[in-house]
Amino acid sequence: MQCAVYDTYVKKKEGGLMHFDVIVPKTTHPDTVLTFGRQYLASKGQAGQELTTEECSFCHIEQATPEVEAAIQQEGFFILEMQGC
Repeated sequence: MQCAVYDTYVKKKEGGLMHFDVIVPKTTHPDTVLTFGRQYLASKGQAGQELTTEECSFCHIEQATPEVEAAIQQEGFFILEMQGC
């Protein structure tokens, strides 16, 4: 499965920065990517933090790993946590 990777940086409520990738099927509309990002933020207690195409921007296309593909099949997206998550 070919996936689009959206590099995301969000300011946390308590200060600091969250850095994560939102990984979706390559045909996913950017508005849907932002919805997935907001769902993830809410799950981390960060609902309401600003998330626009400025914070969440397309990075590249890659082949999904089996783990990523399984998550996308189940949830529609995969979050790769990198920093401050």
